[in-house]
Amino acid sequence: MPDEPQWPTEDDDAGSAAAASESTVQVSRPSVDQPTMRFPLAAILSAPSTQEPLRSSPVRSVPNGVGAGHSSSGVPTTGSGGSGGPSGGSAGGKSHGAIGPEVGQPRATPTRIEPKNDQTRVVPRPEQRTTELSVPNAKTARVDQLPNSEPSWFDKKSRPEQQPARPEQRQPRPEQPRPEQQRPEQTKRVDQLQHQEPPRQEQQRPVSPPPPPARQEPKPVRQELPVTGYEEEPEDRLATDDEPRKGRRSLVVVLSLLVVAALAGATIYAVKEFGGTKAIETRPPAAPANVQPLVKAVTAGAPAPTPAGVAQALAGPAASSALGTLTGSVIDPASGAALWQQGDTTPATPASSLKILTAAAALLSLEKTDQLSTKVVQGAEPGTVVIIGGGDPTISGAPGKSVYPGAATLDDLVNQVKAKGPVTKVQFDLSRYKGEALGPQWETADIAGGSVAPIVPFMLDGGRVDQSNVNGTRTGSPGQAAADAFAQRVGASGATAGAAPAGAQVLGEIKSAPVEQLVDNMMQISDNVLTEAMAREIAIKTGNEASFAGGVKAVRDVLTKNGFDLTTANFVDGSGLSASNKIPAKLLTDVLTAAAKPTLDDARTAKLRPLLTALPVAGGSGTLAGRYGGTAAPGKGWVRAKTGTLTGVNALAGMVVDVDGRVLVFSFMSASNRNPETEVRPALDVLAAALRGCGCS
Repeated sequence: MPDEPQWPTEDDDAGSAAAASESTVQVSRPSVDQPTMRFPLAAILSAPSTQEPLRSSPVRSVPNGVGAGHSSSGVPTTGSGGSGGPSGGSAGGKSHGAIGPEVGQPRATPTRIEPKNDQTRVVPRPEQRTTELSVPNAKTARVDQLPNSEPSWFDKKSRPEQQPARPEQRQPRPEQPRPEQQRPEQTKRVDQLQHQEPPRQEQQRPVSPPPPPARQEPKPVRQELPVTGYEEEPEDRLATDDEPRKGRRSLVVVLSLLVVAALAGATIYAVKEFGGTKAIETRPPAAPANVQPLVKAVTAGAPAPTPAGVAQALAGPAASSALGTLTGSVIDPASGAALWQQGDTTPATPASSLKILTAAAALLSLEKTDQLSTKVVQGAEPGTVVIIGGGDPTISGAPGKSVYPGAATLDDLVNQVKAKGPVTKVQFDLSRYKGEALGPQWETADIAGGSVAPIVPFMLDGGRVDQSNVNGTRTGSPGQAAADAFAQRVGASGATAGAAPAGAQVLGEIKSAPVEQLVDNMMQISDNVLTEAMAREIAIKTGNEASFAGGVKAVRDVLTKNGFDLTTANFVDGSGLSASNKIPAKLLTDVLTAAAKPTLDDARTAKLRPLLTALPVAGGSGTLAGRYGGTAAPGKGWVRAKTGTLTGVNALAGMVVDVDGRVLVFSFMSASNRNPETEVRPALDVLAAALRGCGCS
């Protein structure tokens, strides 16, 4: 085994003058508190030693002098300890044994290292040649490890790829400054060799040997890595000291305690401030409310009213002078019993309450899902189209403004036709209806007044000028107005009356809402035009002429066929607009009774049931939306009825649910010259509301 390294002695200083002539490498650190280190150039340039790797030991700086141990070529052949002897000889730099090649080689010529850009120059004394060494930046090595058997760090560009695994992988901590006395092993990165001042010439002086440094005990968590010519990371970077982490943990604990204390204090304050312990007591839930629903199920099992009880309830309201001549009837549909009668078989002017008969005939004869179709077909000439009126008066000319829910739109029809090709001429065919366009005893003033328009099979918005105004002015030529609007939108100059060729190609088609919805709409807003259109559809269905006379005949035929007595009834239109119409009140209550029966044993009941939902609600919808105030308020929401108004005539026919949950049907017709808005109609409302509060059992 090689000799153990010795600490320098005083005898080593005696040969310092002789060693001045040997080649050495001087490493100077920029800090003035660290010594300058020199080592033989041969230790760097020569082949690695076969001796056992030396441990780290301090290297003292010595002056560059000429000493023994030169070879003829100027390459050092011995370590810094002297020629031909073991390390730690009498001359040369102070070191623990050889840091150069084999023992016995001559000392190297004195040299120094100078930085040059990104390279390190090794400059000999004037009598020596200059050697340049290219040193990669940011590489580190301890000087006592340079002659190791591993390849020199001058020959490698990076760390070996395979390194022993550390027991615990940690992210390197930021480098912390540590006291110099805790780092006995002086290390130096090669990149710090640059930008150094020229080596100082030190005078020879005796130097007492330094005491052996205390060994640094390795930390248990750190595993020593094998030395391969590279300097390990500084220990302060690999330290596992948890002092910062402990500090942060302590801070978190303190903050958590403060938060808990604050919450506890706030809770105590809230309890004391808002009622003490009583504030946090859980009280038992309140007893369930005693719910007494006002709306009761309509059943035949409810107490049945008696004729005497109803007569007593209606005695006062029926005697109102505002009603003039009053006829009427009250029937219990569950039993069919007549509860109140006053001239119920005497024909009287029903006004718009006559619509109950037309609506019933439509529901009994037409399918509820039937729709009225309007078509456009190819004309006899190229570019000519013909509009065939299908009896739908609800077509909307301005979407979003129609008073008819679910109405078809003219724009839809226009778009279909335009998609088939250009249109140069428009014609309209109104041949579906026959006879006069205005009913018997209708007045032309009613057109401007908004009550009616000429009845034709093709029109927009019931002939209204203002599509959104139910009672607004109507046009005197609804068919021509609708055809002109179509022609304008398809790009034609105008429209003229014409006949559609037989079997012509259909270019477009739109359909109305179903019949059931049309009936509901005509009853809610009491639309005369729509009612007359429905009467004509009944006539077409039953094989009668689509005219006023044909419509009236069809309605009578359908009702008579279904068991209703029309012997004393006489009417000339389907809407009740004519003052010459006369029907008994009992006919209206008979039809309503069939619709309101509690069971469906009667075949008519199932078909007529939509008639009840089509009736306006008192104080809620249709023509009754603004009524039932004051003394009539008890009937609000409980009465559903069709109104009728003509000059000197007012009528109200419908159904009501009394306080016992019993359904009653009624019909009242008044002939009076009193003010209809302020006297007659309110009196009729009070009469019906009296039935609501009857409980007349």
